[in-house]
Amino acid sequence: MIVGSLRVRLLVRESRSLKDKRQVVRSIKDRLRNRYNVSVAEVEAQDHRQLAILGLAMVSNEGSHIRTVFAEIVQALRTHPVAELMDYQIEV
Repeated sequence: MIVGSLRVRLLVRESRSLKDKRQVVRSIKDRLRNRYNVSVAEVEAQDHRQLAILGLAMVSNEGSHIRTVFAEIVQALRTHPVAELMDYQIEV
């Protein structure tokens, strides 16, 4: 059993309030859960209205599968229309 984690920092420039940010973050979390079958949670900066730090986890029997899925997730977040991917960190 291999466990992988991905930590991403997102900037939501157009967020005027925490409510705006939560709406964007909820949408991203739901989309990632449904499309990639990963666990997702906002792990830091919950009180910052424009910064979102998400933690993702995945379990597989192959590390290469985890790396491939995380690479697809990073690419999807790079092209997100509202949230800007600032940086990410992968551990497998």
